[in-house]
Parts: sequence; C-alpha cells; structure tokens
Amino acid sequence: MSAALVALQKRALGVLAGLPADALELGELFRAAGHELALVGGPVRDAFLGRVSADLDFATSATPDQTESILARWGDAHWDIGKEFGTIGARRFSGRRSSLAQDVVVEVTTYRTDEYDPASRKPQVAFGDSLEGDLSRRDFTVNSMAVRVPELTFVDPFAGLTDLAAGVLRTPVDPRQSFDDDPLRMMRAARFAAQLGFAVAPAAREAIVDMADRIAIVSAERVRDELSKLLVAAQPRAGLEVLVDTGLADHVLPELPALRLEIDEHHRHKDVYEHSLMVLDKAIALETGPDGAVPGPDLVLRLAALLHDIGKPKTKRLEDGGGVSFHHHEMVGAKLVARRLKELRFDKATVQAVARLTELHLRFHGYGEGSWTDSAVRRYVTDAGPLLERLHRLTRSDCTTRNLRKAARLSAAYDDLEARIAQLREQEELGAIRPDLDGTQIMEILGLTPGREVGEAYKYLLELRMERGPLGADAARDELLSWWAARA
Repeated sequence: MSAALVALQKRALGVLAGLPADALELGELFRAAGHELALVGGPVRDAFLGRVSADLDFATSATPDQTESILARWGDAHWDIGKEFGTIGARRFSGRRSSLAQDVVVEVTTYRTDEYDPASRKPQVAFGDSLEGDLSRRDFTVNSMAVRVPELTFVDPFAGLTDLAAGVLRTPVDPRQSFDDDPLRMMRAARFAAQLGFAVAPAAREAIVDMADRIAIVSAERVRDELSKLLVAAQPRAGLEVLVDTGLADHVLPELPALRLEIDEHHRHKDVYEHSLMVLDKAIALETGPDGAVPGPDLVLRLAALLHDIGKPKTKRLEDGGGVSFHHHEMVGAKLVARRLKELRFDKATVQAVARLTELHLRFHGYGEGSWTDSAVRRYVTDAGPLLERLHRLTRSDCTTRNLRKAARLSAAYDDLEARIAQLREQEELGAIRPDLDGTQIMEILGLTPGREVGEAYKYLLELRMERGPLGADAARDELLSWWAARA
C-alpha cells in the first residue's frame, strides 16, 4: 500500500470518527427497520481529504415512503421535494435532541440508476437493489465510495481511494456508458478538475471529446449550475481548460474557445483566450476576505474577467501596417455576454452586472494619457454604481502586459484614479449623486405638473451636478430658471 493511501486512510479515520452521533443513530433506525444505510459520495471523499461536510448524503435500500417515515421520527423537520428521484431530506435542530452546536442535515436517497432518453432533457429514474449497483451509477470513482452506518464499514468496489490518492477522475464504468447515461457528468469532470485539482483520466477525456455534443440534451439550468460551481472553485482555470480542450465549451460557452483565434492587440499573449484566463487569475487574487469590498469567491467578477473580451472576434480589423484593432468590442461584448448568460438561465441581476462590467472595462484607458476632470471621475463612479469595486479589480486585472515599465505606469495611473475618487468622496456623496433639487422642488419652482418637462429639467440639473459638483439649492434654482427661460 502506497504512503499516499495510508495517509488518506489515517485522515479519514479521524473525520469519520467525528461523525455526529445523530447520523449513527439514523443508521440504527434504518437497520432496526430492516434496511441498509450508507454515507456516500462527496462526504466520504471529503473525509479522506480531511474535510468535514456540513450536509450528509446517504443511500438506502428503503423505498422513499419508508425513508420518509423513518426521517419523520428522527428529525425535527423533513421534506420530500426530491421524492420523485428517491430523495428525502431531514434536519435535526441543534440544542434539542442533538448536543451539537449546529443542525444536522441529511438527504437519503433510495438506491437507483439514472439514464437519459436521447430526446429528453430530464433523467429517467429507476430504483436499484444494492449499494454496489448504486455506486456504479455515480460520476467518478472518487465519488463511488461509501461507509455503511452504523457499523462504519468502508465500501470501495471501484478503487476510488486509489484514484483519490493519484488525483485522477475516472468513471466507475465505461466512460461512454457513464456520459451517455448522464451527459452532465462531462461538465462535472471539468468542475472537479477546478475544485480538487485532479486530472481527467485519458479514457474519460477521450470520451468527452467524442461525446461533447451530447451535452445538448441537458437543461440550461443544470449546465449553469455546474459552470457556476466551476468558476467559484479554487482553480477555475483548470476546469475551463478541460471544457475548451475537450470541445465541451463549444456547446456550453462557445464564445470562450472562439477567443483562441484572436491575436491580442498588445502582441504579448498567445491569444485572447490565454489573456482572458490570465485576467481571471489576477481578478481572483484581488478578491477580498468576507469583510472586504469584494468577498471571494465572487461569481460576477469571475464571469466578467473571463468574458470581458468576447466581443473581439466580431470586431477584429486588420489595420494598415499589420496592426490589429477591436474597436467598440466592449459594447459588442456586453451584448454577447447578456445573450449567453440569459441562454444559460442566469438570474437577471447577474446578467446585468456582468454585461455592465464588460461594457465599462475599457473606460479607464486613456486616464494616464490625459488628466480627467472631476466631472469625468464623477461619471466613472456613477456609471459603475454598486459595481465600482468590482470594476476596480477587473480593470487592474486586465493589465497583463509583460512590459514591467508599462505595467507600473498603468498601476500608478489607477492608483491615482482611486485616490481622486476617495478625495471626491470626502467632499461629495459620490455613491448617490443626485441633482441639488428633486422632482417636487422642480415642479414647485417652475409651476409644472408631473410630465416630460419635469424629467428634462431633472436631467439638466443632473448634468450640471456632474460637471460642477454640488451647487446648493439657491444656485441650482437660479440655473434652473435660466435654463427654463432660455427654452421659451
């Protein structure tokens, strides 16, 4: 037995020994009722990696109805929202029947097998009759290990522990059969590469290459969830490279591999694809702790960093002298980002935020070449709104030049911009710039009722506020009356 395996087993013993007594009690209840119960999947894998899972997943020989009856007695609350897939959940509150400081949450699923009809987006569920059969239908061997409870017997029919020690993602059955049964497992291969830093086994990788188009049968929501988990993982670059290199990204995020064809205008990177991955890495490094301005992992920032240049393929132009330009790629890219994220069923707020950051990511360029007025700084802050801290990080990350002098110059320029923003913040309420007069005051001064003219007057005063800063109510009133008289 290798030293790596021994180390994993010792680590797991410590974690499994610390399983909540409530979970072992649940095993006793299932055994007393004549059913098998085993801890499965991620919690077992994580135990060998020295991690404690907050939620516990179990598999059982009991039917969903039998499981629900047992969980109703064991838990303080239970739910059957996944019953059609054989899953019943329950929670035991801390401080009541449990001595633990936090609740114990479990999900118990009847042994099963899943497969997809070629014309359907939903898996067909058939219940199985053995733990080994249930483990065979799981995505990878590292997730096909189990611990029977309450006796704590380790079950590993597909050598998942060996693969865990080697850092390899291998399917418990032939990968073509596994991916055909559930094509989303191909996305999970990329996600686990990002989360665990594991390599996809050659046979599994080859199957993904050959079957990538099969992902089309999976709903956009399930693909979105896997992509999101990948992006907020510890090493998203590794997962994205799996998606692109296998051709899977061509079907779920085609704008990303398309960037490989575009030469970056700085001629400092192999292609815009590689540049985008570098921007993502830098943006992640600029995320903050939970009390900071952009607590990591931040999905919006990471999506924006990855996708900020996807407008370049459509805007590429060859200039006289051999140069390349991508005029207005930020505007085109913002539209492409919105369209792709909508197709992936991201929520409206995320779509709007990522598209807006894409649109604004070039706004800073030129700041170091000429002095911005206070008005320009105000507009920068106002246009970014609540995305300003993310925009700071995206803009800084977008500088991937290997020219140290140029990089230092850009960094210093952005330092100066942030300092000016801070200075203006002390003098003005930059985060909520409003005209010096509100709509009610405008109507009272001009003798108007609600309508288009009030909106025009408000817009005029807002522009004035941007250009000149706070005027005060009296000066704003004079300016408003002069503007109104000039319209007559």
